[in-house]
Amino acid sequence: MIDSFGFGWMVIKGRKYASDLLIHAEGRVEDGWRRACGHELTVDDLSSLIQDLPEVIVAGTGMNGRVVPREDLEEHLARRGIAFHAHPNPGAVSLYLELLPSTRVCACFHLTC
Repeated sequence: MIDSFGFGWMVIKGRKYASDLLIHAEGRVEDGWRRACGHELTVDDLSSLIQDLPEVIVAGTGMNGRVVPREDLEEHLARRGIAFHAHPNPGAVSLYLELLPSTRVCACFHLTC
């Protein structure tokens, strides 16, 4: 699904994206994703992914890991039965691709810092 990526871009199914994005459980990509608080990741920022009822949400926190999940995010998702993993993009892409074949997984990616 994710073909390649670098600072400021990601290629998914042959299409190049240059803005932050969400990948829904069924594979739909939503680009132009914005967080309410810049480099902080909150439950509200993930609301459309939560509606997909995934088993796991993988967050790509940027190439240098600058996006920081709010302290209560992982606990909030766990109460809904959703595992949450946040990593800089190289690790997040690897984990997402590893989980994809056997897990209902969603992802979000900050493509720059």
